[in-house]
Amino acid sequence: MRLHGNALRVTAYVGESDTVHGRPLYSEIVHRAHAAGLAGASVFRGIEGFGASSRIHTTRLLSLSEDLPVAVVIVDTEERVRAFLPVLDELVGEGLVTLDEVAVLHHRGREGSA
Repeated sequence: MRLHGNALRVTAYVGESDTVHGRPLYSEIVHRAHAAGLAGASVFRGIEGFGASSRIHTTRLLSLSEDLPVAVVIVDTEERVRAFLPVLDELVGEGLVTLDEVAVLHHRGREGSA
């Protein structure tokens, strides 16, 4: 499946140490997005941040955190992203989920890849 034009981006901001069913939450989100047939998902690890708890998490050596911020970003058509939102609602207990419109300019895989 290739995307082009208008799409939605959903971003889930969670903690690196958050888990669901014994698996990292960010990994569970990616695997559920894959199983749902979404166009793609990526996980980005933050080096510093804070959320609703107002506790700062950082990679700086003197205050090394085991719960760094993580962003899981998924982009697909509006219909497919909106259909996936209940899954995120089920999985993300603490964190932030945002949704925004994007314009897809380029979406291609490697030649011969499935």
